[in-house]
Amino acid sequence: MHPETHSITTLFLDIGGVLLTNGWDRQARRLAAETFELDHGEFDERHHLTFDTYEEGKLSLDEYLDRVVFFEKRPFSKDAFKSFMFSRSEPYEEMLTLVRTLKRRYGLKVVAVSNEGRELTLHRIQQFNLREIFDAFISSCFVHFRKPDADMYRMALDISQSTAEETVYIDDRLMFVQVAVSLDIGGIHHTDYLSTRLALGRLGLELNQSKKEA
Repeated sequence: MHPETHSITTLFLDIGGVLLTNGWDRQARRLAAETFELDHGEFDERHHLTFDTYEEGKLSLDEYLDRVVFFEKRPFSKDAFKSFMFSRSEPYEEMLTLVRTLKRRYGLKVVAVSNEGRELTLHRIQQFNLREIFDAFISSCFVHFRKPDADMYRMALDISQSTAEETVYIDDRLMFVQVAVSLDIGGIHHTDYLSTRLALGRLGLELNQSKKEA
């Protein structure tokens, strides 16, 4: 799922699962249910019924929480719950350093192609200084549709003014990589730092030390 090793000018990157932990995944929601003593089954069902709408930017975080948690009186505040949600985000430092280094060394354009709600997106951009890495954010909350909609990738190509052949997309979800590949964008299924670094090296985007390992 890789383009030829010549002229990669652009990286499309998922954020959650690649550069940072997932912002609000199954594990985080289970921990929230335990921490705040919520009925996990009801909480998770309500989440699945409405989260796509939040990620598409059609609900605020407050509105999402009103539907999922605060549809009845709770002994904790909405701010306390939001603080917990934001605290689930952690960086993958090796991946952040890799992308920063390759961007600087090769003059790459780097574009986020990500499904995430607005408040979580803005928190993560600010908290982890993602503006330093990304030239544009094609985030579901901004463009009002979500992967695997192929228009996410087409929009990223248009905004970056890159061709599919000079672009590679990295995501921890194989299906999303396969959608990119169906559009002739190169794809790397991210499973860990080393394999992604080596895959990029095979495309000519190498760190100095990776030449000895490839």
